[in-house]
Amino acid sequence: MNEFIYGKEEMDYLCQKDARMKEVIETLGMIHREVDDDLFTSVIHHIVGQQISTKAQKTIYQRMKDGLGVIDEDTICEASDAYLQSFGLTFRKVSYMKDFALKVRNHEIDLDGLYVKSDEEVIEILQSLKGIGRWTAEMILLFCMQRKNVFAYDDLAIQRGLRMVYHHRKITKQLFEKYRRRFSPYCSIASLYLWAVSGGKIEGMKDYGK
Repeated sequence: MNEFIYGKEEMDYLCQKDARMKEVIETLGMIHREVDDDLFTSVIHHIVGQQISTKAQKTIYQRMKDGLGVIDEDTICEASDAYLQSFGLTFRKVSYMKDFALKVRNHEIDLDGLYVKSDEEVIEILQSLKGIGRWTAEMILLFCMQRKNVFAYDDLAIQRGLRMVYHHRKITKQLFEKYRRRFSPYCSIASLYLWAVSGGKIEGMKDYGK
């Protein structure tokens, strides 16, 4: 897999905008996060991962790859529900995948065309799919399409990272939007660092919300 692409320009911008983010960036250096640059498989992968652990997501997705050979609209549409469920998928997730694959195969949704649309337009189209909410659409924007200004309010780890870096007890929507404006147009890069902080990458930083 490829990695999310960013560099000195984005890092320098965030450092200039925010002293505490600068400390985080200088401590952690470059963040290396894998991306899936195939939009179809990215959507399928996110459906697999709903409400299960990352480890379980990897296991089930690998079973799918081993069983189907290629994961695309044809292999999903032509596989029986029972066969897809045998990989460890719920009936509901199978129905989401089938609906998505059928819409792609019938040209009801143009995946290539999403790349020329704005972030909000992409989110709106992805949310029209069964089983895709705003957070999932935002993760696809970031970890597949590599859009650089994604900041997901519904991501609990992002909120935790903000509490840890800025010593807040609670992240309100209004406060979150303040940071969105500050980090824009590189909110995705700020998100990478906040996820790292939330995951304990900097020793001694605590969650002030606890």
